[in-house]
Amino acid sequence: MATEFDINLATPSHMVNTVVDYTVNGMNTDGATGQDEYSYQNAKWSQQWGYFNQVPDLKTAIILKSVWNVGKGFTTKTARDEVILDHIKGWGKDSFSDILFNMVVTKLIGGDSFAEIIRDDSGLLLNLKPLSPDSVRIIVDKKGILKRFEQTNKLSRDVIKFKPEEIFHLSNERLADQIHGISVIDACEKTILAEEESFDGGKKIFRRSARPMIMFKLGTSNQAKINAFATKMDSAVNLGENIYIPSDDNTVSYEVVKVDVSPMFLAWRDDIRNRFFRTVGLPQIVPGGSGNSSESESKVIYLAFEQIVEKEQREIENAIWNQLQIRINLIPPTSLSENLQQDSAKDGANAGLPIQPSEMTAGKAIT
Repeated sequence: MATEFDINLATPSHMVNTVVDYTVNGMNTDGATGQDEYSYQNAKWSQQWGYFNQVPDLKTAIILKSVWNVGKGFTTKTARDEVILDHIKGWGKDSFSDILFNMVVTKLIGGDSFAEIIRDDSGLLLNLKPLSPDSVRIIVDKKGILKRFEQTNKLSRDVIKFKPEEIFHLSNERLADQIHGISVIDACEKTILAEEESFDGGKKIFRRSARPMIMFKLGTSNQAKINAFATKMDSAVNLGENIYIPSDDNTVSYEVVKVDVSPMFLAWRDDIRNRFFRTVGLPQIVPGGSGNSSESESKVIYLAFEQIVEKEQREIENAIWNQLQIRINLIPPTSLSENLQQDSAKDGANAGLPIQPSEMTAGKAIT
């Protein structure tokens, strides 16, 4: 009986009901709710700290971003301010630069960083002692105005209360009516998990490429003989030695299970790593990982990044002035603005010049 095909009997799929569209969950800000007091304490710090220390590309992105913001040092407005900052020791061995770097890194990790401000009876700044972000609670009144800070002891239930002026506080991207900053790691969480999964998968693939799995087909079902052969073969493979067996295809044959690394997998790995830098706000040309950009493109990207760094440096300088009453100027990164102006001037000087023989190729003019 001949098979009959009727195109009219074709049945469409129902993918719209099967494949769920991706959606982003809504979020509310952590702002005052009308209560006499509203508080916030970072409950995710241990996870954020773990991600920072265990994901190399994330850690590199955060460290490099902080280096660009405060790594070149600072100058002070007065000699008095310089002397005061020179005598700050933190936990005993810190410098003010160490403490500032610590706080900038910490605020990127957890959204906020805190240090106890220690002054003498006259109000002179004596020291800054960094605090663990998960031990500090931010308290605001019903209007959302900062009321006080509270430090909870990690080993007991003791609570130490601080007035707002007794804590040096840096926030990362505190927007709307939030009473705290936002961690860059929260936006990286899916990328972190994808990185770990791809790394583990890649590790297995590359291991199989270097030491492929071999499937031996033995002409016996005797378990003792199978175990003896497996022991000898595993030992030889592990030591990289040869093994000699009787030439009998009916007794032993084998098949190498080859695993090829897909270019798509490698591109996926690169994109995951790049996402850490994009999320933190650090162009890949800074750590030297952008091999696809031309020199002119890299200069423009670098110039745009300069504006971001200078904006964040002003925020840090203003926080130090408002909270510590000390004026500093953070040294900005080396600028390419003058270099770009020189390039532009050269381009303008060459505009309108006749086409040179070296600018021609056979059958085509370079425009």
